[in-house]
Amino acid sequence: MAKEIIYTDTAPKPIGPYSQAVKVNGTLFVSGQIALDPETGELVNENITEETHAVMKNLDAILQAADYTFSDVVKCSIFVRDMNEFGTINEAYGRYFKSDPPARETVEVSMLPKDVQVEISCIAVKG
Repeated sequence: MAKEIIYTDTAPKPIGPYSQAVKVNGTLFVSGQIALDPETGELVNENITEETHAVMKNLDAILQAADYTFSDVVKCSIFVRDMNEFGTINEAYGRYFKSDPPARETVEVSMLPKDVQVEISCIAVKG
């Protein structure tokens, strides 16, 4: 089993001892992303819609660095601080999956890194 670490400057640097993504046997495991601007390191969190789009852009940057796209994503995990924001998050998230959306779960949690409102991770598979 060959394990390849994926890293790109177009997504936020990890804020702990983890990789942006790890690829094993054609499966890409992308670490949870929050709404950090990769250039400034600042949070993009004026509102939940903007925050969700920033998270999805960070996921996209990592997918692209590994030569994957959102159409290769088979599973997402969404962690939210307030399930009352589910509809708004869902609307922004849905724009990235035009057809055949992946499996997923959405879980309300009491706290997320840097006190953000949403964190999303994904698994993508080629072939």
